[in-house]
Amino acid sequence: MESLGVLLTLPMNPYLEAELHRRCHLFRLWESPPARRKDFLRANAPSIRAVVGNAFVGADAETIDALPRLEIVASYSVGLDKVDLARCRERGIRVTYTPDVLTDDAADLAIGLSIATLRRLFDANRYVRAGSWKAKGDYKLTSRFSGKTVGLLGLGRIGLAVAKRAEAFGCPICYHSRTRKPNVNYKYFPSVLELAANCDVLIVACSLTEETRRIINRGVINTLGPKGVLVNIGRGPHVDEPELISALVEGRLGAAALDVYEHEPDVPEELFRLENVVLTPHVGSATWETRKAMADLVLGNLEAHVLNKPLLTPFL
Repeated sequence: MESLGVLLTLPMNPYLEAELHRRCHLFRLWESPPARRKDFLRANAPSIRAVVGNAFVGADAETIDALPRLEIVASYSVGLDKVDLARCRERGIRVTYTPDVLTDDAADLAIGLSIATLRRLFDANRYVRAGSWKAKGDYKLTSRFSGKTVGLLGLGRIGLAVAKRAEAFGCPICYHSRTRKPNVNYKYFPSVLELAANCDVLIVACSLTEETRRIINRGVINTLGPKGVLVNIGRGPHVDEPELISALVEGRLGAAALDVYEHEPDVPEELFRLENVVLTPHVGSATWETRKAMADLVLGNLEAHVLNKPLLTPFL
């Protein structure tokens, strides 16, 4: 792949970057100051045939249009909301992603966040560290996860993996998706409002599209209610953050656990002051094992493209 010019949009994994540097002609977009990136792309466009991006910086229409020789976008992510898929279709540009290899980690995190939120584990941790157990006595009682009805917004690979894990805790499962899924016995609800009305823990695990942007709105949050828990492992824009914050402050929603945010890495500071919120920095796939597997998929897709072989995980 020595002749393949690859634009890496930002630092994302040392192993991936080292392998791209070793195997390809690598261009690092972040090494150019933001004000000069158009010039950087213009100067290197004749050599760039591939873009490697992730969930933060992918390949928007402006980038694609600046690269007339672009042949493939290999996303180091399962989500493709940072890739202009319509423009790729117009240009005949191949698009790959990293499904399956991150499913288990994302599902593990969803269950972990649910338990941490209901049992207030992070607040209990602070209670011990502050010396409050000795000074004030036992920590307050919390609520169990076992037996809670879990509602899944999205029943794709990750949603199914979450469901299987939750079943091991004796949790009834229900879901909402664009269509009813065949070969599953979980209760289906035709709207997210009905789903929220019939679950204790609502876990967002769907793709971000125009239809699902801010799908968790005031109505859904109010329906989930003061005893309900919202867990978002999907994308930040799935949730109307101002409405979420006001509902948590006013007690209209019981608690929330968030791994993703609308304007990452900026997180609304109002959330920092709330005890009924668990926050993690978009770490759904952030294990050594999974990130290497994701990198190997990116490299394998690029190699397959160069050798004119079938792509390993094509989206387009």
